[in-house]
Amino acid sequence: MNSDRVRSAADGDADAMQVVMIGLGDEKFALDAGTVREIIDPIPATKVAGAKAFVPGVINVRGNVIPFADLRIRFGMPVLSHTADSRIVVIEVRIDNEPVLVGVSADRVYEVTEISRTDVQQTPRVGMHWRPEYIRFITKWRDEFVVVPNMERILN
Repeated sequence: MNSDRVRSAADGDADAMQVVMIGLGDEKFALDAGTVREIIDPIPATKVAGAKAFVPGVINVRGNVIPFADLRIRFGMPVLSHTADSRIVVIEVRIDNEPVLVGVSADRVYEVTEISRTDVQQTPRVGMHWRPEYIRFITKWRDEFVVVPNMERILN
């Protein structure tokens, strides 16, 4: 995906948020389109000794070595093999107030779209797969609930 297209999609009205919709298992997540730099096919990761379980290694993206985060591990979901729909979404997050590129796993990428900030739902404290601090908010996309994750907290 062209990063200029993603960045241009980030412009919109104050009640809407431009996002890249991704899927992990049956769950749908909305990543802030302004943080997405590119979407690539899966590539081999080099394991790093002593790394956190959910960031098991690094990948080479156009000559840049960046951490690779497996969100399935972070969310306590079963790890699956890549499929034809699997992708790596390269995002830029702020870690210790510095911009950092990170490749995150996605079982599939749906589309760049807009979600409403006015339909925000409170994060339930019971029955969730994820820790509440990992969630910025939950909203509706089409007729489904989607999670807007707090990637900075997830990746720390």
